[in-house]
Amino acid sequence: MGIILVYDITDEKSFENIQNWMKSIKENASAGVERLLLGNKCDMEVKRKVQKEQAEKLAREHGIRFFETSAKSSLNVDEAFNSLARDILLKSGRRSGNSNKAPPTTDLKICEKKSGPKCS
Repeated sequence: MGIILVYDITDEKSFENIQNWMKSIKENASAGVERLLLGNKCDMEVKRKVQKEQAEKLAREHGIRFFETSAKSSLNVDEAFNSLARDILLKSGRRSGNSNKAPPTTDLKICEKKSGPKCS
């Protein structure tokens, strides 16, 4: 129901491969599958090779959400997964004919944002 596409902000090739994955998803995944683009390793700003604006543009072109994350520090990881889960729940609620009724969210817990460094 959901696909997370991850690239390494310190590796241009990993970002370039996202286009291939998008094409593969379009050709092989279920229609309407939720997608999420993550730029990982945002804790390594000094080694950045892929600018945030490039990824934001790609996400806009494909109509998907984008987050920069750090698996090392867990920055924005919870937010990204919660966002994808929320989008899947909303879409599944519309599909089942409950468009006027909010989908159940009891299983989805929104964590407060952690204080500390933020990815730019």
